Amino acid sequence: MSYAQNSFQNFLKPSDTLNAKRLKTIVITEAVIGTATLVALNQAWYADYPRSDFHFINDNAQWLQMDKAGHVFSSYHLGSFGANALKWAGANRKNQLIFGSTLGLAFLSAVEVFDGYSSNWGASLGDVAANVSGTALYVSQELVWNEQRIVPKFSFHTTPYASARPNVLGSAIQEQILKDYNGQTYWLSANIHSFVKTSTVPKWLNIAVGYGGEGMITGNDEFVNTVFLPESKRYRQFYLSLDVDLTKIETKSHLVKTILTVFNYIKIPAPTFEIRGSGGTKFHFLYF
Repeated sequence: MSYAQNSFQNFLKPSDTLNAKRLKTIVITEAVIGTATLVALNQAWYADYPRSDFHFINDNAQWLQMDKAGHVFSSYHLGSFGANALKWAGANRKNQLIFGSTLGLAFLSAVEVFDGYSSNWGASLGDVAANVSGTALYVSQELVWNEQRIVPKFSFHTTPYASARPNVLGSAIQEQILKDYNGQTYWLSANIHSFVKTSTVPKWLNIAVGYGGEGMITGNDEFVNTVFLPESKRYRQFYLSLDVDLTKIETKSHLVKTILTVFNYIKIPAPTFEIRGSGGTKFHFLYF
């Protein structure tokens, strides 16, 4: 049992030098998973709709830009995964940034091409800009600080809005997490100790600012939301909260480190102060 545990720990430990076997495994795994995901996405989202010539649309005003925040988040974390995978294989830092951190940008660009050839959608320059921004957020921190001090995070709570249009906002919670922008909150979580090295603040303690939206039944305001917001329409939400950087929790176990790194994209529930774009403020004892 002890030998098996040590072997697994050694497997998870990043290589000090380039490990060709690990690198090959990463390349094949990413290619297979990426291709399979794009094929599945094509069947689920695009196959039932007519194709068109490649075209662009301007959707920057839709969903209070919550979808754009999602693109920044996804591009960052896919890039982070790509860079850490190459680090595990022992690739040098330059290759981690060039070939690893751009994984999210490459994948999401392929999705954007799918959108561009679908008559029901279209490629979005706003999405492209958000994808680039997510990748740039990761790369710039590595170049300037050699660490990730500010991490995009995500939280979600169910809302009554999905029941109004379950085909668009999701009928089950696993769909609503992806589709119901009313329940999504995107955060920028900054590690306090990373900015103030001499501080006595715990190394894992973060402060986070969040962004959300409320009252969205459609992308635009073509349908007045009189069911849930009889006196006003959709509005933005801004949050200030505490958070935890799971990667800063000290442990000698590479298994625990891996688990903490994987789940570090989730904002930890904490007391939160909310400012509403419709006017007014609210304090949440615990917000997620």
